[in-house]
Amino acid sequence: MPNVRIHRFNDPEGVPTEAAVAEAVFGAPVSADLLHRAVRIQLLNKRQGTAATKTRGEVSGGGRKPWAQKHTGRARHGSTRSPLWRHGGVTFGPQPREWSLALPVRMRRKALAAALSSRYGGEMVWVVDRMGFDRPRTKDAIALLGRLGCPAKTLVVVAPEEYGIPVANSFRNIPGVTCIRADAVTAYDVLAHDGILLTEGAVRALEGRLSHG
Repeated sequence: MPNVRIHRFNDPEGVPTEAAVAEAVFGAPVSADLLHRAVRIQLLNKRQGTAATKTRGEVSGGGRKPWAQKHTGRARHGSTRSPLWRHGGVTFGPQPREWSLALPVRMRRKALAAALSSRYGGEMVWVVDRMGFDRPRTKDAIALLGRLGCPAKTLVVVAPEEYGIPVANSFRNIPGVTCIRADAVTAYDVLAHDGILLTEGAVRALEGRLSHG
């Protein structure tokens, strides 16, 4: 089973302890195809699909033929709202559409496990016993990340019961750092950051979430 070193929040100089973690979290096989699908679908689901342009039938004006069909010496036109004209309609422009796709729950779990295992294999995972912020304090959050050696783009994952104003607001104003609950984290969130900082409670929450297969 994979082992992680757990650092103590209140003891910066203390020796970290080791704990075993379920294979489902940090020992899953890494499938590039599955990760690509999960990331692509999540990005598609973020698209609003509201981009729209007006066709020649939707723009105002153009009710009559601008000039006679023949004997003027000019090209023939039937409407001033043709796509060839200024202020005319748009040909083959974007129209509102639904971009979202669905990924089965089991595939989402496997993609998350693969993303976590990929970061674990690259030694870009840090674990602390808890987040002991009594009040929001960005300075203390920056000091914690610096003490552990986390990269500039770090995903902070906490257990659902640990997520609150003191923790969330401590990391909110740090560029490149995102704080999220363990029950809401996705494969895209993991891959979009260079490293992961988890609490011990978040690791246990992920074990319960990913052990169902």
